[in-house]
Amino acid sequence: MAVDTQTVEKLAELARIAISEETIDEVGNRLGEVLQLVDQLQAVSTEGVAPMAHPLDEVQVLRADEITESNRREEFLALAPQSEGGLYLVPKVID
Repeated sequence: MAVDTQTVEKLAELARIAISEETIDEVGNRLGEVLQLVDQLQAVSTEGVAPMAHPLDEVQVLRADEITESNRREEFLALAPQSEGGLYLVPKVID
């Protein structure tokens, strides 16, 4: 099941990729193979199969959420050309 030339050209345009005239037929055939594979996957019965986020039963080990640096907000605000109420003031960019 090959994908026709017009469809390949439209997909190339949408994907913003250049496909030469010489390779359009090959790309169409390969896309057809991918679509056949998708059809095979859709034909498989998944009745009774629980959805899963990952195929392995692994648990993500996370580090403790601890503060490791001191609050230096005032020091950084003092370096700014302009600040007010704990916020940096910047020139207006959009009208």
